[in-house]
Amino acid sequence: MGDCHKIAIVGSGLVGTLLAIYLKQRGHEVHVYDRSKDIRAIEFSGRSINLAMSHRGWKALRGVGLEDRVRAIGIPMDKRAIHLPGQDLKYQPYGVSGESIFSISRGGLNKLMITLAEEAGVEFHFEQFIWDVQMDTATLFTGPTERGAWEPLQFDKIFGADGAFSRIRHRMQRQNRYNYSQKFLETGYKELHIPPAANGAHALDKNSFHIWPNGASMLIALPNLDGSFTCTLFMPFEGEHSFATLDTEEKVAAFFKKFFPDTLDIIPALLVDFFKNPTSSLVTMQCYPWVFQDKVALIGDAAHAIVPFYGQGMNAGFEDVTILAELLDAHPQDWNAALDAYQKERKPNADAIAELSYRNFMEMSSKTADENFLLQKKIEKHFAIKHPDKWLPLYDRVTFSHHPYHEALQIGNFQNQLMEEVLQVEGIADKWDSQEIEDLILEKLKSK
Repeated sequence: MGDCHKIAIVGSGLVGTLLAIYLKQRGHEVHVYDRSKDIRAIEFSGRSINLAMSHRGWKALRGVGLEDRVRAIGIPMDKRAIHLPGQDLKYQPYGVSGESIFSISRGGLNKLMITLAEEAGVEFHFEQFIWDVQMDTATLFTGPTERGAWEPLQFDKIFGADGAFSRIRHRMQRQNRYNYSQKFLETGYKELHIPPAANGAHALDKNSFHIWPNGASMLIALPNLDGSFTCTLFMPFEGEHSFATLDTEEKVAAFFKKFFPDTLDIIPALLVDFFKNPTSSLVTMQCYPWVFQDKVALIGDAAHAIVPFYGQGMNAGFEDVTILAELLDAHPQDWNAALDAYQKERKPNADAIAELSYRNFMEMSSKTADENFLLQKKIEKHFAIKHPDKWLPLYDRVTFSHHPYHEALQIGNFQNQLMEEVLQVEGIADKWDSQEIEDLILEKLKSK
């Protein structure tokens, strides 16, 4: 990797700690700064969405020999379980070949990653407020308050891994011709909790990603190792059925009884959690450039925060680290070239997964309850198994492959257009797996 550099990473979250391990393994002196306390010493809950680790995340962990350590704290989920009032549970398998995504506690993984980074020799500085950065000299400024005296901290390189509201990006934004946008969803989220059953087992199938679709609102549940599930309620901030209107215990109870009736027996603290846990917002943040000379770079949510509906936020951030490491290895003496190649490679893919994640909210909240959508998924899977060289469904391409996100978006658009035509065939529900439909898809693939 060439000369040893003194490197600062601002942010001790998942991407920051993984990047720290990659850089430390390449011989650099690595310091991680975070304004929060060491999360290993505190209990926190109430605003987390469990992680869904998939192929891109596993590859990044494998690159530093940590895959097995992290798999040990995950639970595989090979299907969606779709809950609809008054109907039998519907299962929708994820991968064409039975692949699984892994449910992992965000806090649990973050604590483990900090410990693993410390074992690798990374130095952590908690409760250190980074207020500003002088980019041309790679100098951080820290102090107890924003308006008090600051201490300069000098480095060779600085990485901003400090999330969607990054202080490092805030300084970068003040450059001429810097592009930046943020867009909040009208939908927010609130954490709820399904405890283990009386015998300690999971109250629902633990190898499923559970969804209660309800149009503008949606409930999901992901399993934890202790037998519990972390639930997330997504709902508009305002409107007829919204966080604003569910303002009494009676209204919350009535809403759940009507739309999510099979949860009433398994979320005993529903009313307590609903009013105790915060309602959090969801933002898509895009910016460019991500780097300043060979001194400062953004990574993960600081460069491209996305909404969580494809389960790719962490996976995309981890893939940033993988790609960056490959480019640093390819340009061992030229950080300028490596960092510029990194932002040019990752920016189109970050934009693509932002778009895909936004769209997937509609799929999860509405389409999973739609018979036509479920039929389309069956046809796609049937065809993909018979013709793996000709068709990889969009979900598999995003989640169970390393194909670039921008390619997945482009091909997914084409596939969806083709499938819309196939679903128009008269009697499709009765002959979806027939030779006639298979030949029709083959013909359409040839002609486009």
